[in-house]
Amino acid sequence: MAQIQLILRDGSEMTVAGREGENLMKLIRDGGGYELLALCGGGCSCATCHIYVDERFVDALSPITDEEGELLDCSMHRQAHSRLSCQIPFHAGLDGMRIEIAPEE
Repeated sequence: MAQIQLILRDGSEMTVAGREGENLMKLIRDGGGYELLALCGGGCSCATCHIYVDERFVDALSPITDEEGELLDCSMHRQAHSRLSCQIPFHAGLDGMRIEIAPEE
């Protein structure tokens, strides 16, 4: 089974099951990563599902959209590998990816 390694805000780690076609936000929440607020439910309108993606997997992700980039620009915690987890569909090429939940705004 495909997996994602999730780093929580306190530094602890958990393994989340990956399911083809599901976005990372849903996988994280379904897997117990409840500190990922995801207030808009995946509508790309709030940036409360902000994560940091392992740089080794950045090229395997769908490109960042203008809308996603604008939301991330509003974050005090944006980094080079910041993404909104609701905008990343999981696929087999992401198996083993490590992601970290960004600090709360």
